Amino acid sequence: MTSYSSSYDAIAALHASLPPFAPIVPVELLPYLAIVLLASTFVLAFYFSTLPKDTIPVRETAVAATASILAGFGVVALFCSAGVYV
Repeated sequence: MTSYSSSYDAIAALHASLPPFAPIVPVELLPYLAIVLLASTFVLAFYFSTLPKDTIPVRETAVAATASILAGFGVVALFCSAGVYV
C-alpha cells in the first residue's frame, strides 16, 4: 500500500510544480473569432447553395468541407466565449 501512496505523492508534487494553463488564443478574442468563423460559414453555405451542379462535385465538396470546419471551430469559440469550456 505504501508504493501507491509514494507514487501518488510524487504525482501530486509534480502537479503542484507545473505552470497554470494558458490558452493559445486569448479569451478576450473568442467572441470576435466566433463571429468571424460563423459569418464565414453562413457565407460559404450561401455560396454552396448557388453553385451549379457538376457531375463530379469536387468544388461542392471543398466548399462544404470548409464551411463545416469553420462551423465547428466557430461553435466551440462561441461556447467558450459564453463560459461553457468544451
